[in-house]
Amino acid sequence: MRNSESQIGASRNLYPVIQPFNQLMLEVPGDHTIYVEECGNPNGIPVVVFHGGPGGGCSPGMRRFFHPEFYRIILFDQRGCGRSRPHASVENNTTWDLVADIELIRQKLGIENWIVFGGSWGATLALVYAQTHPDRVNHLVLRGVFTMTKSELDWFYGGGAAAFFPDEWEHFAGLLPRSERDDVIGNYAKRLFSKNEDIQVRFARAWTEWESALAALEQSPNRGVVPAAYALAFARIENHYFHNAGFLREDGQIFKDLHKIEHIPGSIVQGRYDMICPPQTAYRLRDNWPAARLFTVPDAGHSLSEPGITSTLITIMDELS
Repeated sequence: MRNSESQIGASRNLYPVIQPFNQLMLEVPGDHTIYVEECGNPNGIPVVVFHGGPGGGCSPGMRRFFHPEFYRIILFDQRGCGRSRPHASVENNTTWDLVADIELIRQKLGIENWIVFGGSWGATLALVYAQTHPDRVNHLVLRGVFTMTKSELDWFYGGGAAAFFPDEWEHFAGLLPRSERDDVIGNYAKRLFSKNEDIQVRFARAWTEWESALAALEQSPNRGVVPAAYALAFARIENHYFHNAGFLREDGQIFKDLHKIEHIPGSIVQGRYDMICPPQTAYRLRDNWPAARLFTVPDAGHSLSEPGITSTLITIMDELS
């Protein structure tokens, strides 16, 4: 999900604004360059933050969930979004490319192992990364759990969430002819990757607005216009991943591979009224992962910025410090 400074800054429980002590543009295989930053204490506990989307990019507000005296905070923009280049590119952009990038960042920064912190798609990536490199992860802190299953994609793009937000769904799916609404992801892809830039932007904004509209329990009546550059990266990359089922080898891969991380402690934070990633996935994850604990926030939806979610995440990170 989109995480702007104004959204994340809504909670008084966040730590003060801090600036990076290190920033770099890291060249990675496949002709991509990714933005990486470090904040907080250079000798502190390493924690790496995985933003959502895919395609959402990181923001300064994400630095503020960690006590800056205790944590060495690593943020990065995944391929194609934020300050990474080329912008909005889906070439050589898969889950496995991102997992390799994360390992390259870890090695570049000389980190042996770290806490992994991610929400929504960031939770998906955190789980896949941990299952691929379990010896590099000390603890997983996950929010608004998403595991890239067909049922989760069907819920959000096949009419499940639409039953609660028919007006927003009509704005989103209504851009397609009725004959094409049985495959929203596939038919949006045709427009997002068309040769007509006006069509790309129109559909990218609609894709982004659908997700933003359902993110928080209480929505601002004035959401504004999503900047075209942000919408193109977010919508194209997210659609690319969803159209390819996250590039996982099979549906339900994350659950089938949970035995690989059964020894790694996990903290899961889930909004009770999350309309993007319904709580049943978080409960299923907790039930099949012995070392995990689940915190259900009773008055929250999906967004990182909601006060109950923000407060719970900060409490967990303070505890781990």
